[in-house]
Amino acid sequence: MRHTDPDGSAVPPGGSGRLTEGSVPPREGSAAAHDGAVAAPGDEGAGPGGSNGARGRGAVGHGPVRYGPDFSGDGLPVLPEVAAVLAAAGGRVRGEPAGGGAALLEAASGYWERRGLASGPGHLAAAPGAGVLLLALTAALGGDVLVPRPCAAWWAPYARLLGRPVFHVPTPAESGGVPDPYALLETVRRVRAEGGDPRLLVLSVADDPTGTVAPPELLHETVEAAAAEGLHLVSDETWRDTLHDPHATVVLSPAEMLPERVTVVTDLAGALLPPAWPAAVARFPAGTAGDGLHARVLDVLTALGARVAAPVAAAAGYALGEPGPVTARRAAAVRLHARLAAAVHATVVAAGATARPPQAGRHLYADLGPLRDALGAEGVGDAQELEDFLTARLGMPAPGGHRFGDDLPALRVRLATGPLLGAGTDERRAEDLLSPDPLELPHVQRALTALKSVLDGLRDAQRWEPPR
Repeated sequence: MRHTDPDGSAVPPGGSGRLTEGSVPPREGSAAAHDGAVAAPGDEGAGPGGSNGARGRGAVGHGPVRYGPDFSGDGLPVLPEVAAVLAAAGGRVRGEPAGGGAALLEAASGYWERRGLASGPGHLAAAPGAGVLLLALTAALGGDVLVPRPCAAWWAPYARLLGRPVFHVPTPAESGGVPDPYALLETVRRVRAEGGDPRLLVLSVADDPTGTVAPPELLHETVEAAAAEGLHLVSDETWRDTLHDPHATVVLSPAEMLPERVTVVTDLAGALLPPAWPAAVARFPAGTAGDGLHARVLDVLTALGARVAAPVAAAAGYALGEPGPVTARRAAAVRLHARLAAAVHATVVAAGATARPPQAGRHLYADLGPLRDALGAEGVGDAQELEDFLTARLGMPAPGGHRFGDDLPALRVRLATGPLLGAGTDERRAEDLLSPDPLELPHVQRALTALKSVLDGLRDAQRWEPPR
């Protein structure tokens, strides 16, 4: 029988330790392995569409889920055509069924068929956000959950809500979102040896928080390792349509490699809808096992009353159809955020910190470890203190790496590009899309200058040595 300590990590019978960094030897170049534990209740971040950020902590501390990072928006006004569809459906009195209505699922079917993942509506489901789908999938599959380290802030809390142990597996140095295959094999075997039951691996080929895209060869190796261990995969593909350079970056879905054991989840807040309109879709494997999983997930969604609001479902169906206005807005938004992300990355690296070059989405993940001495002089010694320091100095959310499953002592932080666009009027924000050089916009310049000032100040303090 497996023993667990209070935070949910596996403990070998007769011992008091947990899976530690030394117990999962990563491949050369990998990030250090996480301790494999589920955080104590309230340690992780908010789910997609969540809204609380770092505000209002008061006396209850910094850790609770409700103080985790928001799902970062694009900082742009709602596309008028999408808003018109939602408004036209505002008078609907009949709700969507659990799992989504026929029109929404038909639109989702076409969306995936255009990406080489043909699937009929009978193998699809919709819910008010990807978090609800992940909760339903975790409940339906049972067993322990494996996630990369770092990972999206909203993945682990859903497993923890169900009382499921979560084990973080290190990622290679070149990208996030997909675990190192050798570390995955070692983690699975160690968990089983200690009485665990790993069944589910959650990964993301276009990653939040790192903004990177996993190379196809790495994805192949990891999928093969997961298949060899009999794991079911949930592929979060929320950001697959936000590639900064689609001609130079290849995105493959694990469902193309292991179609019988992969469920694909996409939150429409990534590229199609604003986060305030929660909608997500899931694509299940074909075959008997996939049919059974689909049925169990629909049962969970029904029990939760997790239905997409009818007006949002209408807007989601329209957006998933990818008409001209939707694809044009998406392309323009991706170009804008690619420019912003590149500028943030250049600022971070110039200050002596490190970050993988962003390739997708609206984030990058910076390691300020090289500036530890200077941060220490500011009273910053861990990721939570770094989060507080940067959020206060920059006037924008800067969630620490602990929100994403990283170790608290590591000085890592996720920086988002949406807040660089500010909170001006819809008219001003719409002009951001049309600017030939968004980095020259006054509000963007101010935000980038603030970031550069803070980081350069730390770099200069790090270099300074007191006279002997």
